[in-house]
Amino acid sequence: MTYDIPGHQQLIINTIILDLNGTLSVGGVVPEGVRAKIDQLREKGLELVLFTGNTRGDAQDLADGLGISWRQAATAEEKRQLASEYDPATCATIGNGRIDLELTESVALGIVTLQAEGVHTKTLLAADIVVPNILDAVDLFIDAHRLIATLRS
Repeated sequence: MTYDIPGHQQLIINTIILDLNGTLSVGGVVPEGVRAKIDQLREKGLELVLFTGNTRGDAQDLADGLGISWRQAATAEEKRQLASEYDPATCATIGNGRIDLELTESVALGIVTLQAEGVHTKTLLAADIVVPNILDAVDLFIDAHRLIATLRS
């Protein structure tokens, strides 16, 4: 998807890279409504992939339930390296932890969520956008006016 951001260069996002624990799920539970929103993102032509350290060991079940693929990434470096396979210049990431810092710094758009599991301060400072939860994060792409209003100069 292409976003024309007033006062900035055009933003092209083809892939959204999601973190699992503390971002897509909180306490191992995916919030109600996330599946429908992920379906809406796919309908818009966005690719979604989950990069996770899989702390709770539930990535496969959760990814299957959401209809998205996932990749094991146990360190921040591994997440950043995996992103290189997806053209980081056209990727957005949604995360919250220290493990998401390098990824947030290496893609076109970094979003963090401030949910119950918290957010690492360095990742927070590296992000372009901060939202309260995963539903608000994906809504930025479903309703492009939200994204444009947040990023415009």
